[in-house]
Amino acid sequence: MTRHAIGTPEQLRDPNYMPPLHRAIPLGVQHVLAMFVSNVTPAIIIAGAAGFGFGSNSPDFPELLYLIQMSMLFAGVATLLQTLTLGPVGAGLPIVQGTSFAFIPIMIPLVAGKGVDGLAALFGGVVIGGLFHAFLGLFIGKIRFALPPLVTGLVVTMIGLALVKVGIQYAAGGVPAIGTPAYGSLLNWSAALVVIFVTLGVKFFTRGMLSISAVLIGLIVGYIYALAVGMLSFGDISGSWSRSAAFALPNPLKYGFEFSAAAIIGFCLMAFISAIETVGDVAGITKGGAGREATDSEIQGATYADGIGSAVAGIFGGLPNTSFSQNVGLIAMTGVMSRHVVTVGALFLILCGLVPKVGGVIRTIPIEVLGGGVIVMFGMVVAAGMSMLSDVDWNRRNMVIFAISISIGLGLQLEPGAVQHLPDTAKILLTSGLLPAALIAIVLNLLLPEELAEESTEEVSGGLSGSSKGKLPHTPKTLH
Repeated sequence: MTRHAIGTPEQLRDPNYMPPLHRAIPLGVQHVLAMFVSNVTPAIIIAGAAGFGFGSNSPDFPELLYLIQMSMLFAGVATLLQTLTLGPVGAGLPIVQGTSFAFIPIMIPLVAGKGVDGLAALFGGVVIGGLFHAFLGLFIGKIRFALPPLVTGLVVTMIGLALVKVGIQYAAGGVPAIGTPAYGSLLNWSAALVVIFVTLGVKFFTRGMLSISAVLIGLIVGYIYALAVGMLSFGDISGSWSRSAAFALPNPLKYGFEFSAAAIIGFCLMAFISAIETVGDVAGITKGGAGREATDSEIQGATYADGIGSAVAGIFGGLPNTSFSQNVGLIAMTGVMSRHVVTVGALFLILCGLVPKVGGVIRTIPIEVLGGGVIVMFGMVVAAGMSMLSDVDWNRRNMVIFAISISIGLGLQLEPGAVQHLPDTAKILLTSGLLPAALIAIVLNLLLPEELAEESTEEVSGGLSGSSKGKLPHTPKTLH
């Protein structure tokens, strides 16, 4: 499909242009395919952490289907807010919303081992955090200075480091299998490795939409492999399909609503980070698709939609939403800036969310197969963080800030027992690793003087303190 067949160069750069429907539909669906796996994965991870996910044999396992359904439905609703707008809410740009990985390190300690009972506090935090996120839209442009590449790169790296363990556990057989002979078996790892190798092959030896959908294609091939080796049967698939409804509406306050200080503080602090990420995505879309800078109203509207979309999702059992960066790249690749194309994708997501049979099929994916995809995705999160950190001027001041932040953040995440005597709220926030690392980096970056004497770090760095000179740029590059 050539760009000329879709519209003129001027039309392609216009967010309000509507391509012919027979062109708009496949373009919209490919936006969904590019983000589909990433969008439903957080729900699967949270269900697993709570104890009713894959392989748990929990009577609440069917609740996973509802969480998957809400992930699709409210990603579509939040995307419509961005593309169609509602008053000042929404950017009026082709922004694809989806469930955010960034909040997972906050959510896991909140629900760990608590089953469905842990979800009331979780969704209370989602709603309050979403409203706070929307509130940030009032002055989003004025707080960007607090998140230079040193901080954003550290945060994204910490998100990935917090999640890589999940990928390995899934690939080995899942948490319920730990301690059994099946955990880490060659059969389990073979399924995960098939996904990884197929994903790499498709990513590097194909182009266009195939390359962008590499993880999805890897999971499909891994699913077929699992059927071939007996890890999954057609009876499992047909059974899940037949037990899933053909149509179902969301249920407000399905899991109740509870105010938890840890949840509210955690979600509000992460909303601050997520808002800056959205600013970067909006800037990337307007620059890559239209060759211009984003306007203040577009940035503000996108932030409003981020927050309102998350708050509404939380009421019905959906996880926090944010703009999806991989779809920014897709717009740059296709050259189609039309928000109405993304509206078509949003409607497709909503349709999937209203048909539980779609989630019923997703639910049959063996956890080992999902593990292969998760290893790739979460590894890419770490790589993205490292890429952001490459923009940092690694003088000695910045090395000290990074060293202290990651040492305390990652250390508390790896050894949660170190804060066992603190109140529950403090334990949940500190052992996420992400929040202490982010807060320490932000505070130190704002308070420490720009210059640090060369000899100040030599004695503790073993001669590896680096040689970069200069100051941190005052105009930060935002998170893409």
